[in-house]
Amino acid sequence: MSFLWPSLLPMLLALPMLVGLYVWLWRRKRRQVVPYASLSLIKQAMAPQRHWRRHLPPALLLLALTSLLLAAARPLARIALPTQQETIMLAIDVSGSMRATDVQPNRLEAAQAAARAFLADLPRHVKVGIVAFAGSAQIAQLPTTNREDLNAAIDRFQLQRGTAIGNGIVLSLAAIFPEGGIDLGQFSSGRPGQPRGQSLDMPPPSPPPTPVAPGSYGSAAVILLTDGQRTTGIDPLEAAKLAADRGVRVYTVGVGTVEGVTVGFEGWSMHARLDEESLKQIAQQTRGEYFHAASAEALTQVYETLSSRLTIEKKETEITALLALLGALLVIASATLSMLWFHRVA
Repeated sequence: MSFLWPSLLPMLLALPMLVGLYVWLWRRKRRQVVPYASLSLIKQAMAPQRHWRRHLPPALLLLALTSLLLAAARPLARIALPTQQETIMLAIDVSGSMRATDVQPNRLEAAQAAARAFLADLPRHVKVGIVAFAGSAQIAQLPTTNREDLNAAIDRFQLQRGTAIGNGIVLSLAAIFPEGGIDLGQFSSGRPGQPRGQSLDMPPPSPPPTPVAPGSYGSAAVILLTDGQRTTGIDPLEAAKLAADRGVRVYTVGVGTVEGVTVGFEGWSMHARLDEESLKQIAQQTRGEYFHAASAEALTQVYETLSSRLTIEKKETEITALLALLGALLVIASATLSMLWFHRVA
């Protein structure tokens, strides 16, 4: 907990003085000699029940003063609150290197399993869209709350050649901002049989919006998963700037070993190496975060962490009103008990 006006906190030092004053007055009163007609009256007055009743209202009043003095210093506390996240885009690499088995059973199947678990953990009101990218990027599923459609889209992934990381980011942004002035004609994104760049059925691009602070758009985020480095398509850092200008955070996930592996298939082979530096730059530029997953278990853990980050966030919130209300309730309780038991205010 922190305070906006910490200079008022020294007032709390008066509380021990008040406690000392109360104890002194109580002992002084007990030392006074009062004549009683019967010893039974003294025993009744000194009964344990009367003893704690006498001290409870002042104790509540002391707690009320403590709460009010803390409220006067305007305290701030970090509280876990639901985010305003409405749309999450999963941009998943389906290049040929995703058949590598250094992540069991292979990188693609591990990514599919982790993505399904991620969907299961998300609140049902959060829309999720899926972009699959290799040499080009395609919308596998437009943002929806239907988890069955999303799982079916994940199951349909097919490996292709090439790695266009930047295209995956840009197409994800186009799905988040259908009328956001993003020119899909810069790269191939259509479904089979559709004209290039028309898979979202969007109107002609409008002028780009005024750039905002990176990470300031709280209603959507992109999770980018890849196991390699860009071989084609637009520059991923240019795509990251497009996301940063719109305030969208891009969380990057690198799958596999940093040193890379050689993958062979149908008579050809390729060496796939994870470009961690670019993924870190993308996350940093958009105020996102980079994660590395060298195993299926680590990949699942990454998605669990992202699920928590994207649905619950800790915000520093002023709780002055809460402490003031608590202080007022304690004052009322102290006065009420004092009137009921002693017919006077403590």
